[in-house]
Amino acid sequence: MKLSDFDFHLPENLIATRPANPRSSARLLVAEGDAISDAHVFDLPDWLRPGDRLVLNDTRVIPARLTGRRHRDSAQGPVSASIEATLLDPQADGTWAALIKPLKKVKTGEVIRFSDQLSAELDRVADGQAFLRFNLTGQDFDAALEQAGAMPLPPYIAAKRPADAQDKTDYQTIWARNSGAVAAPTASLHFDEALMQALTASGVSVSYVTLHVGAGTFLPVKVEDVTTHKMHAEWGRVSAEAVSEIRETKAIGGRVIPVGTTALRLIESAARSGQIVPWEGDTDIFIYPGFQFYVTDALITNFHLPKSTLLMLVSALMGQDRMQEVYEHAIAQNYRFFSYGDGSLLIP
Repeated sequence: MKLSDFDFHLPENLIATRPANPRSSARLLVAEGDAISDAHVFDLPDWLRPGDRLVLNDTRVIPARLTGRRHRDSAQGPVSASIEATLLDPQADGTWAALIKPLKKVKTGEVIRFSDQLSAELDRVADGQAFLRFNLTGQDFDAALEQAGAMPLPPYIAAKRPADAQDKTDYQTIWARNSGAVAAPTASLHFDEALMQALTASGVSVSYVTLHVGAGTFLPVKVEDVTTHKMHAEWGRVSAEAVSEIRETKAIGGRVIPVGTTALRLIESAARSGQIVPWEGDTDIFIYPGFQFYVTDALITNFHLPKSTLLMLVSALMGQDRMQEVYEHAIAQNYRFFSYGDGSLLIP
């Protein structure tokens, strides 16, 4: 299975830099059986059945991109340098793993000041990754980060425009509650309160799980034999309550439909024994064609990058030839791609 098997040409103008407004007005490609239909996300109640269950990732994206200054005394007087930091994940020792630019301008033990309230000392560097120890913890840290930080937009959006205040709303799901992600579960960004009410009225239930999406979700696959790719690990939790709800849905013949690849990867991580069980920990599950799905009956997801692990995941669910047809249709019909783009409902 070669990396080139998952390549396609995407016109630059189809990369979305802002989401649809309102959220549920985004377009929705529905692939079911041999058919492809064009709809909108607000049409989901027409495509789902009473008894179906959506699985939603309730992670909350932190404003993980920080800009600050490092000050250093020298023989010529104080020297200052502008430093950018993108937080990745908290460590057991209280530090944060981070990407620092330019890393060579900061020495171990030096302090970077990001705002009047928030600063961090460079604790150590390992394998090109920095570890920062902040001056605040807990709710004080959260509040200062909210003020100083910007949303960590994906590279393909950040290359076109900087993050702004609107992204703090746009790049967050309406049910976000457990802070820790540095990337959004973007399929969920299409859901608004009106849609949720319509889904409830149509007999569709929801369950919540938590997977803190890491920056590694944007890392490219660099090996030609995709089966040798090593996935990044992300922390997740599937509660006993969610497991009970999912099992009950299966028992009555309803479909379990994760919203987004993050929710799918998590529930399948919790079901490697053949049946879903309560689960908590780091998952580096890699889903590519040939994967055995135990829980997922369908998937709501956005359109993914060429040669990405996410494209491999949807190809595992639907088949490579089928996904090629879906993406050819999406491009021909000018669907908007990636994190702020349109959505799809994929039913094997």
